[in-house]
Amino acid sequence: MIQTSDAEQHVVPVPTVRTSKRSTLIAKVVRDKYLLLLVLPGLAYFIIFKYVPMWGVLLAFKNYQPYVGFMKSEWVGLDNFKQFFQDPVFFKLIRNTLLLGLYDMLFFFPAPIILAILLNEVRKSFYKRFIQSLIYIPHFISMVIVASISYLLLTTEGGVINELMLKVFGHKIDFLTSENWFRPMIITQSIWKEMGWGTIIFLAALAGVDQEQYEAAIVDGANRFRQLWHITLPAIQGTIIVVLILRMGHFMDRGFEQVLLMINPLNRSVAEVFDTYVYTAGIIQGAFSYSAAVGLFKAVIGVILVFTTNYLAKRAGHSGIF
Repeated sequence: MIQTSDAEQHVVPVPTVRTSKRSTLIAKVVRDKYLLLLVLPGLAYFIIFKYVPMWGVLLAFKNYQPYVGFMKSEWVGLDNFKQFFQDPVFFKLIRNTLLLGLYDMLFFFPAPIILAILLNEVRKSFYKRFIQSLIYIPHFISMVIVASISYLLLTTEGGVINELMLKVFGHKIDFLTSENWFRPMIITQSIWKEMGWGTIIFLAALAGVDQEQYEAAIVDGANRFRQLWHITLPAIQGTIIVVLILRMGHFMDRGFEQVLLMINPLNRSVAEVFDTYVYTAGIIQGAFSYSAAVGLFKAVIGVILVFTTNYLAKRAGHSGIF
């Protein structure tokens, strides 16, 4: 009779962790195969049109010459960035872009929230749907048409607003070429065009508020303002924070098409922003590497703003987006 030691009798095979994780992953893929198929078109879109073009950021570190080609162009490192930072236009672009961004956050960002709250107070569903349909329409209008409407209203040569001002105040204001009126004009266009469309997400958040809270507040004697302050705003606070974080990623994006259509030689000193400068330097002047460096700098600032805002939101006790 063959005897085995106690150590040999108590040896238990240990399952491989890697094999277990792999089988679990395969099982999940098989289980959710149809959902994954639905994800594939969106995933392919982001890979093809968002991630693959990121290879082009290397252009910012080269002295790109079209006749030499991308791969054979000279690698210059940070020279394009140094040239941009030493250019006097750098501070002008920073000032103009930041001021437009601050105007946007102060006036445009709260506008859809306020409008959504006002629409939520409308009790007649017919009027509410009618107003919603009316304020959504400008979103689908081309910025070229918006600029044309602005021109027809604000031009000194027969503009409706200027003709009215002439009759009332006895003088006209050259809105289209004035440096002082450029930023208010841009923000007003943005509010008119996108405010209604921006209410969609906030109206969806307001639809999820428990109506029993309002009923309890009415019983306690709370007026409309108290209900707004203690129930409505806290209920959509998370949505506001998420939208704010996402919007900070576009803080440096001032709407290339909009600014390009409204800019002219008389207001260029306050109207030139990163987007229009990249177009001027890259497309018109042919400084491809230099303009790529400017665009990359703007994109990095946007990423930093997103991470910073998300960090501050978490420190304040909110969930953030990641």
